[in-house]
Amino acid sequence: MAPLLQLPFFFFFFVFFFSFSLLTDGDNTSHVEQAGNFHIYYGQSFKVIKNALDGQSYLLLQNSSRAATRSRYCTGRIKSFVIPLSNFSIDTTTVPGLLGSLKAITSESMSSECLLKTYMGGEIEIVNKSETNQLATQFTAHFIGEKRQSRACNFVTFEPSEENTPLQRTEWIKYLGTFLNVEARANQVFQAVKENYGCLIKAAANTSATSFKPVVAWVGCNEGMWSFSHDTYKSQYVVDAGGENLEDSLEANAYNMSIPQDLDDFRALLCTLDVVIDETYASDPSEYTLSTFMQNVNISDNDCFSFLTNRSLWRYDKRVHNTTLDWFDGAISQPQLVLADLIEAFFPTGNYTTTYLRNIAKGEGITDIAPERCGRSSDTAMDPTIVPCNTIS
Repeated sequence: MAPLLQLPFFFFFFVFFFSFSLLTDGDNTSHVEQAGNFHIYYGQSFKVIKNALDGQSYLLLQNSSRAATRSRYCTGRIKSFVIPLSNFSIDTTTVPGLLGSLKAITSESMSSECLLKTYMGGEIEIVNKSETNQLATQFTAHFIGEKRQSRACNFVTFEPSEENTPLQRTEWIKYLGTFLNVEARANQVFQAVKENYGCLIKAAANTSATSFKPVVAWVGCNEGMWSFSHDTYKSQYVVDAGGENLEDSLEANAYNMSIPQDLDDFRALLCTLDVVIDETYASDPSEYTLSTFMQNVNISDNDCFSFLTNRSLWRYDKRVHNTTLDWFDGAISQPQLVLADLIEAFFPTGNYTTTYLRNIAKGEGITDIAPERCGRSSDTAMDPTIVPCNTIS
């Protein structure tokens, strides 16, 4: 299945979670509760992040320690950094930004209003991704999102999308906070998100207990081939929102719409679904409508398809800047908003406005992300959006 974007854009929302001026008192250490791909260890004047994705140990030395001025490590398995980072850059096609000493990004593809505002204000520069020497020498750290041995001593692998559940992916905020000595803030944000997410799960369970659980599938088309998504975190979202995933055993790997039997088999499965989330890539999301889906599936009526007759056909490209979707950014850092969207999709009340999902069966369009929509200064921390549980049940 082709993703909605050829290159993902992770966690720019975290850019404004962190603010040195607004840090509150609290524990200055972070403990990994759910994420499975990194761990953090603390010493008197150092920290160590062990990243299971690239096999690296990142030794973080406090700038006030003697070791910070005397020791530098850059081996196949160990890299050292002086913290808090004095400046850094990020690969905008794969990893998040951070507030404070962020100085450069590698692309104009952004899905955060406030990051766009900061960039357009001249506070951040664009650096060519291929200029490895510049990235290696000009910045204290350069965050990337590729699972490989980093070429330069200052490259740091960051890949929250490899986690299996929504909250595991979100907990990588602690990974980032450790490099800037803002663990208290990172802990605060993650705890708020986790508690709201748990509250919404309970609300969904109460709602689903009084009705049949809707059968849900994430589907997408790539060059005439339809397939079902098997991403673990998406299946977890469905369960947490009170729905039921289509059994994997019922699905083939792909269905070629030019082969009559494949087309018939795919339509047969679609007929069993109550909710469909269409992930098909669109170069212009605003142009992807219900008629686009009907053409891709080669159907002209709704008789067999309850998700069409009940108008429950969704896409996760509602928030977009040009072709950059916030699904690969803010939706990772704020899973409670995705969960609230799905609950409204599964058990519609009409009282909740979705953030990331749009219902193309009802003709819903996109929401353009623009810098003028940012109403804060860049040195003001953004708090996660908390969804009152009674609004979605």
